[in-house]
Amino acid sequence: MIVAINTIKIKSGHVGEIVERFKNPKGVQHAPGFIRMELLTEAGEEHDELKVCTTWENREAFDGWVNSDAFKQAHSHSRPKPDAAAAEGQPNHGQGHGQGEQPQKPGAGIMLGAKLSVHEVAFTFPEA
Repeated sequence: MIVAINTIKIKSGHVGEIVERFKNPKGVQHAPGFIRMELLTEAGEEHDELKVCTTWENREAFDGWVNSDAFKQAHSHSRPKPDAAAAEGQPNHGQGHGQGEQPQKPGAGIMLGAKLSVHEVAFTFPEA
């Protein structure tokens, strides 16, 4: 089992707007191998932070979602084009699954950037 965590930097005071967008999932809940999604928020001095945590049966299930037409359709609105260095060999993922560091251009909305990390679940307590 894996947990994919997309940490999104958001302009201060706007994290609630982004949380509202996630309350209406756009297909992830139907993806094979999807287990759950949790959103964690933190209000910071310089910016707010949202962690979108999705749990999957395995990495292949997560990669299947990221490469699906449903994912592309759900995320088509949210990202600027990456620069050549950031794009080299890396797909450009939006809401919930930024690949690597994905800063937006200054003033381009309330999302300031995102970073994805994927973690293997070592154990869960208590067991489900």
